Formats: sequence, C-alpha cells, structure tokens
Amino acid sequence: MTAALRIDDLAKRFGGLVAVDDLSLTIEEGESVGLIGPNGAGKTTIIGLVMGELRPDSGRIELFGEDISGLGVAKRIRRGISRTWQIPRPFADLSVIENIRIGSMPDSLSAMIFGASDPIRERELATSVGLATSSFERKASDLAMGDLRKLEMARTLAAGARVLLLDEVFAGLTVGEIAHIAAVIDELRGRGIAFLIVSHDLPALAPLVDRALAIDRGRVIAEGPLDDILDHPDVRESYLGGEA
Repeated sequence: MTAALRIDDLAKRFGGLVAVDDLSLTIEEGESVGLIGPNGAGKTTIIGLVMGELRPDSGRIELFGEDISGLGVAKRIRRGISRTWQIPRPFADLSVIENIRIGSMPDSLSAMIFGASDPIRERELATSVGLATSSFERKASDLAMGDLRKLEMARTLAAGARVLLLDEVFAGLTVGEIAHIAAVIDELRGRGIAFLIVSHDLPALAPLVDRALAIDRGRVIAEGPLDDILDHPDVRESYLGGEA
C-alpha cells in the first residue's frame, strides 16, 4: 500500500544551526501522527519543508508515491497536501466565504476573482468545521481566534487536501472549540485523510494521534504511542525539563 506521505532523510541547516537532522517519517491514509518538542525544536520548519516553503539541504518527500521534492507550494497543494498556521493567516479584508473560495483556487488571487465558484460547497465546508451561518459574510479580521482556526481548516479542505499538516491548531481555543475541531479531525480521518499535528496541548493531542514523534534540535529522540514516549528519559529531559 502506498503511503500518503513519506519523508526520507530530510535535512535543513541555517548556517551552523541544524534545524532538521535526517528526518524520516511515513504516514498512511487515515493515520494521524503527532509531532511534539520544545520551542525551537524544528517542528514548524518540518512543516515548511514538506510544503515547499523552505528548501531542504537533502532528502526526499513523496505524496501518494509521487516525488514532490522539486515542486513549489501551489503544485504541492494541487497534489493534495495543505497546512494550517500557528498564527492564522487569513485574507483579513475578505469574508469567510471568500477566504474558503481562495482555498479552492490556490494558484492566484485572480483565479479566485474571475474563476468559477461553488457557493453551495463553500457554505457546506464552512458549516462542516463549525462556522456559524451568521459569520459567512463577516470579514476574517472580525473573527475570534476559535473561528479563525475553523476557517483555516475549511480552506485546507477547499483545496482538496488528502494530507493535512496542522501547526498548533488548538492554540487559543476554548475547551468546547477544541472538542469541535477534534471531532472534525476524527471525521476526516474516517474519510482517509492523513494528519501530521504539531501541538503543545498534549491532552488535546493524545486521543487524536495513532503515534507521535518527539524531536529536539531537529532530531527524532523518541517515536511511538504518545503516552509511551512521554516516559522516555530523553523526552522528559528536553520537552518536560527533566520532570517525570
């Protein structure tokens, strides 16, 4: 069976700083993998490399068996991979529905303006992530953090993503909003969508992932079920400050 996402020996350095140190990872369809580590460990850099926002020094990235290592961001999105941001990046002056429309047309703003749209699907996507009907015509700049996170999820789905990279998707959310986003992730996994989830919120992350990787200074220091790797001495030392 072809993996949804396969990463082989991915490496990135910024001058003398090793940001990602020969990372290898495979995620199957419908699988959810957590990525944990202290601030500066390389988690967001990994997402940037997989999306093509950063150029690796070495390594190979495959999406459903296709080598996408040399593709730009828009082409990778068209192939079925997308991401959310630790700090949401909506088009602030556009409405919720217009932002979702852009997600379905990642190549250019002109495509969003002049291309064909699907208002019914756009509204269905907004509803599916828990956005209220009353918010559909509101500017993104007027949304609270919880709704911004939901909007980012809707935009990735609009792009037809089959692999989603979520960067701190639970940050700034209430308990109820976390529960709703978690339910959306579970439903999408049931449809075969694969996830790589970066999060410091371990209680929220735990029920959503099949396994996790702990990294420190760009290097994988433990891999396996989340509860197990949190007991790993290297993880306690780097991620939990040495506390049991």
